Amino acid sequence: MFVLGIDPGLTRCGFGLVEGNFEGPESFRVLRAGTLETSPELSVELRLAQLLVDLRSLYADCSPEAVVVERVFYQRNAKTAIPVAQASGVAIALAGESGTPVRQFTAQQVKLAVTGYGAANKLQVQEMVARLCGLDQIPATADAADAIGLAMTYFMVERTERRIEQWAQA
Repeated sequence: MFVLGIDPGLTRCGFGLVEGNFEGPESFRVLRAGTLETSPELSVELRLAQLLVDLRSLYADCSPEAVVVERVFYQRNAKTAIPVAQASGVAIALAGESGTPVRQFTAQQVKLAVTGYGAANKLQVQEMVARLCGLDQIPATADAADAIGLAMTYFMVERTERRIEQWAQA
């Protein structure tokens, strides 16, 4: 299964396409990862329009079976939270447009799933993403690492939910 993780942001939007499955031991393979960027020099509407174009192209290229977008849970600075929420809305709407299922997880949920510690720092997340995906080096940006972590969290949570459902039916 191919899952696209999106770490939304107006200036930098991380993405990571991860292949995984729900059978046997957990294994993840990063097929594509990076960061989409818009210029702070542009107006918000032009930046969102550029993000829309870039994400639409990414979705078309990757053909994900599910999309995971980081849930904006808490931000101390409204100047940061609002653009992140706007970028998140673009990513979610595009997935909805294509009928692709969407899940959302908070940064804390991703940190807990990937590192085992909900208050892990960015470097710890990057290192565990690299280790669990068998990468030779950590992802180039924290945004890309977070997006990969989001996709990995999808597999971990979905696997657990499927097991619980099987046990409930037994």
